[in-house]
Amino acid sequence: MTVFDASALLAYLGNEAGSDVVEAALETGGRCSTANWSEVGQKVLAAGGDWDLSRALLLSYGVALEPVQADDAEWAARRWRTGEGLSLGDRLCLALADRVEEVALTADRKWGDGEGIRQIR
Repeated sequence: MTVFDASALLAYLGNEAGSDVVEAALETGGRCSTANWSEVGQKVLAAGGDWDLSRALLLSYGVALEPVQADDAEWAARRWRTGEGLSLGDRLCLALADRVEEVALTADRKWGDGEGIRQIR
């Protein structure tokens, strides 16, 4: 299974480059942290999109919403670096992927392509 970063789900919803990669991952299920889920909702609403429709579409694939746990929060805090550019949401997504030992799927190039990270484009 896959842990979805907000950027990957937004790329799918926006039919952006790499959306086919996200769709293939969605078809096998996956997880999204509630922090990243909130980010997806906020971005859809800010763009004038229909969050109810977007939410229903994503959930129809069986995406499991995972609450942020204290261990995730501490993992994310330990990995903050000045100037690195990874947001709290980014680090919480990576923390979830680390905890459940799954690959994090992202459209965010600043994450790089290290172990446990898969870029969609």
